[in-house]
Amino acid sequence: MKAGIGCWTEELRGGTRVAALAAVNAFGDVRDPTKGKIIAGARAATDSWEFVDTAETMKRETVRPNFGGTSTVLVVVATDASLTKDEAQRVAKMASKGMERTISPAFTKFDGDIVFVLSAGDKSAEVNAVGAAAAEAVARAIVRGVTQAETLAGVPGLKGREKSSGETSRTS
Repeated sequence: MKAGIGCWTEELRGGTRVAALAAVNAFGDVRDPTKGKIIAGARAATDSWEFVDTAETMKRETVRPNFGGTSTVLVVVATDASLTKDEAQRVAKMASKGMERTISPAFTKFDGDIVFVLSAGDKSAEVNAVGAAAAEAVARAIVRGVTQAETLAGVPGLKGREKSSGETSRTS
């Protein structure tokens, strides 16, 4: 299972908050950015928890002609920092790095991956600090989205796997 909704908030030293909400239905695998381990993605078989490593499979060119489908990761980053249009675009660009940290491969022709940035405040914050916090919030929101996904329509969610196997979640 690599679909779900997750959120995460980062706080800068001056109290400025940067939050990300991610709707995750990734084509690529979702990796834990701290370990690089695949935590959700295409499985070797329907009843298996072994992941095939989508990027490696694509590089070997061993994919079906109809490989892919309709997938996307939609992210909204919101901050209480005051941003100009150009600064919001910079934050969105930096925030997309959070997708690259967690989704492998990201931004393929099968995806509609995108990040939107909203500025709804009047706090003063350095745009690079906001962007760095946004990238971290995006990465954590994506991981949280898949690790908290429930089983749906016969597709096993990771949250259900943790309950059934006694594993514990490392998300907060």
